[in-house]
Amino acid sequence: MLDLETLNQRFETASPVEILGWAWETFGKKLAMVTSFQPTGIVALHMLRDIVPDLPVLTIDTGLLFSDTYALMDHITTEWNLNLIRVCPGQTPAQQAEIYGDDLWLRDPDLCCYLRKVIPLQEALNGYAAWITGLRRDQSEVRRTTPIVSWDLRHENVKVSPFATWTEEMVWAYLRAHQLPYNPLHDQHYASIGCQSCTRAIAPDEGLRAGRWSGTNKAECGIHLQTPR
Repeated sequence: MLDLETLNQRFETASPVEILGWAWETFGKKLAMVTSFQPTGIVALHMLRDIVPDLPVLTIDTGLLFSDTYALMDHITTEWNLNLIRVCPGQTPAQQAEIYGDDLWLRDPDLCCYLRKVIPLQEALNGYAAWITGLRRDQSEVRRTTPIVSWDLRHENVKVSPFATWTEEMVWAYLRAHQLPYNPLHDQHYASIGCQSCTRAIAPDEGLRAGRWSGTNKAECGIHLQTPR
């Protein structure tokens, strides 16, 4: 059994590289990374190239992503020879519309995310003892207390958030220092990028995730929540 309290105390001042190395040494082939190719995820992938270049990388392909996101995903996968696993919903957007009606994301975004993100990832993570995320405490109030290592009740495994203590500025400083690729939508004031149907650019005075599910009370897709939707 992991002593989560001791680990979190140890890693509070540790570098992401140290935490990623610990995760690989601890979980080995039972470890996976989950990323939507946001800046933090790209930094993590870059660091992992020197630790475990063939680590399984899971990405949720909802079928509703921006074309820029697909292009970035394809580019990095090819250039870095990623062991990429695309996690897809059981229904195409058209099939979902036949059952639930058009534009489910407008009428019930929680259900849409549950069908297209939560269920597919839950199935994909089955068999993995731990997974790496790009959660950071500065991203939103909901994530303000994100632990670096935690037990994930939903997936019944360990969740590792090596960048929990990093800031947006630190991520972009790393990206620029290493000249890493990133989604060009960020240059158009898209801070957090999800499905095209539920993402907009943000104003200078808005929070990093204000452009997600704008106009609703929704703040998370659900994959990081500990209870069913």
